[in-house]
Amino acid sequence: MSKIFEGLKVIDCGSFIAAPTAATLLADFGADVIKIEPPGAGDAFRMVPKLPGMPQSHHPYGWLLDNRNKRGLALDLAKREGQAALHRLVANADVFITNYPLVVRRKLAIDHGQLALMNERLIYASFTGYGETGAEAGKPGFDVTAYWARSGLMDMVRSDANTPPARALAGMGDHPSGVSLFAAIAMALYQRERTGHGALVGSSLLANGIWSNGIMAQAALCGATFTPRPPREKLFNALGCYYRCRDGRWLLLAIVNEQRDFPVVAKCLGLDNLIDDPRFTKQTDRFARSAELIALFDEAFAKRDRDEWRVLLDEAGIVFECVAEMGDLSADRQLLDAGVLVPFENDAMLTIDSPFFVAGADKVKPRKAPAVGEHSNEILREAGYDEAAIAKLHQSRVVA
Repeated sequence: MSKIFEGLKVIDCGSFIAAPTAATLLADFGADVIKIEPPGAGDAFRMVPKLPGMPQSHHPYGWLLDNRNKRGLALDLAKREGQAALHRLVANADVFITNYPLVVRRKLAIDHGQLALMNERLIYASFTGYGETGAEAGKPGFDVTAYWARSGLMDMVRSDANTPPARALAGMGDHPSGVSLFAAIAMALYQRERTGHGALVGSSLLANGIWSNGIMAQAALCGATFTPRPPREKLFNALGCYYRCRDGRWLLLAIVNEQRDFPVVAKCLGLDNLIDDPRFTKQTDRFARSAELIALFDEAFAKRDRDEWRVLLDEAGIVFECVAEMGDLSADRQLLDAGVLVPFENDAMLTIDSPFFVAGADKVKPRKAPAVGEHSNEILREAGYDEAAIAKLHQSRVVA
């Protein structure tokens, strides 16, 4: 089978992460994606490694991940000539993706109303922070605000009720939100096959944050009473707790069938005496005395290194996982064997593949993300500009 989206023309007129992620997923399966950036420094997302507290690297790692397999066009959309060039591309495009603020889209002549008139088959994919209706539709937002804080996730995942709300990681909400936008685009393409007409599709950080926190959010909508999260040492279930090993590394137990697996875990930990201990024979007893059981498990786990426990628990068939640190990822054999990590084309550096596959469909070998305006001239020629017109756009600094 050829690449699913081969021949599909996509314009990525987004910034930072969520909307461009949707374009990356299309590119991974063969779409020709043109990344629009302002001339000069380009998309501000390029500067993320330079921010305080971010991992320091001479590689623009976020840019590499979220803009691979794209061609770059540096275009000043504040100028009419820049807008005219983009409109020429739109006339023959299949998908237009943007997360620019709604008011900015109108100012730059890239709002849905204008572009839909130029191409009735165009799928216009709109991504916002807070949705497109309501008093806060124009409110700016990032995933840490609209997805993480507003959804309740920031509060619900704190380690316990007495600690501050938990901080999010860069892009943690953007990437799953980008998958939602990708799904909307795919549905619109399917609809277009039936009707011949394009569509306006969209998603938002707020909607995806609530969806990710869906179980707890639905509980709240049902009027449920919430129990404040206790400290780790007093969690409700010792068999769903996380433990520190002798080498300071952590692992997490996630045992559902306690009646079957409690004796197995006890034997692995060298705590055979607990199997017939009347304090812990019933699940209700283990829940009631979870703090006592956690303390006993803490002592046991502290006697071996994490990798020793990994072997013992794997052999016993226990559901658990090591709490990975970032330095663990490149050596994780399963990430490589399962195709989660793949190398860039003609480069030993690894990147993260799209999180799904279609049997028989080829993906594009990951190509490095473009430099600012790397393919500007090539793209303009394809749009019908001759060399003199391209030179004029460069001279007026519309294109870089």
